Amino acid sequence: MGTQLNRVIELLKEDQPVYYTGDHIGATLSRSKGKEAANTWADYINIGMEHGSFDINGLGAFMQGLREGGPTNSGHTTPSVVVEIPVVGSSTEVVQANSWQITQILAKGVHGLVLCHAESAGAVRAFVEACRYPFHRLGIGPNLKEGRRGSSGEYSAAPIWGVTPDEYLEVADVWPLNPSGEILLGLKIENKRAVDNLYETLSIPGIAFAEWGPGDMSMSLGYRTVPEPLTEELLELRNKVFHGCKENNIKFLEDATTGNIKDKIDEGVRIVSATGQLGHEVAEAGRLYTSRSLPV
Repeated sequence: MGTQLNRVIELLKEDQPVYYTGDHIGATLSRSKGKEAANTWADYINIGMEHGSFDINGLGAFMQGLREGGPTNSGHTTPSVVVEIPVVGSSTEVVQANSWQITQILAKGVHGLVLCHAESAGAVRAFVEACRYPFHRLGIGPNLKEGRRGSSGEYSAAPIWGVTPDEYLEVADVWPLNPSGEILLGLKIENKRAVDNLYETLSIPGIAFAEWGPGDMSMSLGYRTVPEPLTEELLELRNKVFHGCKENNIKFLEDATTGNIKDKIDEGVRIVSATGQLGHEVAEAGRLYTSRSLPV
């Protein structure tokens, strides 16, 4: 058994890059597909509900299938699952009004959430607070109020994690703010407004990783698709997000290929989008380069 319930956190604690797979535009979720995915080559499975359906019953069935198909070769009950939530981070009010999405998704036993279009510190603060129970007090202060997550979701989430409801309540907090936490929160800084507020946003306690979202960032500059090669302006925005993450001790997420994975790792990328057909080859090359010991 691993030292963490969440395999991604275990790897990040060792400064090992993490590789994920999954559909950003939504995929059909079912119990049988969960069983099939239980022994995935990836460290976590991304589920895109920003553009895909908010299929909460399908998500529950998928998580149950993962549990039944486990444990993983690394000894974890399931692979980690991270969901891109439908609500976008445009304001405090928008996130708070849609926090029911966060409540329902976490109750299905997922291991992390991503807030897309994270444009303001208030929105990110509301995001973190919606993911935390009020009795978890680490980080409470000027930049973070007490959690707003309520009772009862632990009874459905705990069996997926392979723990009791009481044990779930103890560890279902955000990492690395809580060193013993098992929930991973990420942000997409993916438009000009988000970059304008970058440093205020990334200073909110409770965020583990962030990315710059080249597709949406390109659209915010007037492009229909991502220009190839990237323009100087896009590269500058990417580097702003990268350095903002570095200064705030937040892991940076970016895609990679077999040709550039070593350079990405050397630069400091620690969460790798390997979602294409050859994603497993990118992960294999990266794991070999970092002499990773934890089995897939």
